[in-house]
Amino acid sequence: MSLPGASELFGGAAPKQTRPEKHTATEGSALSADRPGTNGRSRTAVVEDRKSSGRIRHDTKITVYVTEEELLGLEQTRLALRAEHGLTADRGRIVREAIDVLLADFVDHGPDSVLVQRLRAAE
Repeated sequence: MSLPGASELFGGAAPKQTRPEKHTATEGSALSADRPGTNGRSRTAVVEDRKSSGRIRHDTKITVYVTEEELLGLEQTRLALRAEHGLTADRGRIVREAIDVLLADFVDHGPDSVLVQRLRAAE
């Protein structure tokens, strides 16, 4: 016996929205040859449309475990965005924006990026 899904129970799914296709290139291709920070490394870089997907339906999911302190910081940030800046964002949106910013910094700065520096410091 199969149970109905949420979309069947609540009147059908909303029209599917997808994120614009991102083009990637590896170091050495025409698109990334003039990108700073490649330093001869074979690193895949997002070269177009690095804007976060924002509030659309997402079909892919990951689970990330965080500490209580990290979760509290995320929630405090969400509340501060609303109180101090008039911006409403759920925790998932804030995380997607943070990921987008971090990956853009990595693409632009490679070995000097915040991500590389933090991962090296954690070793």
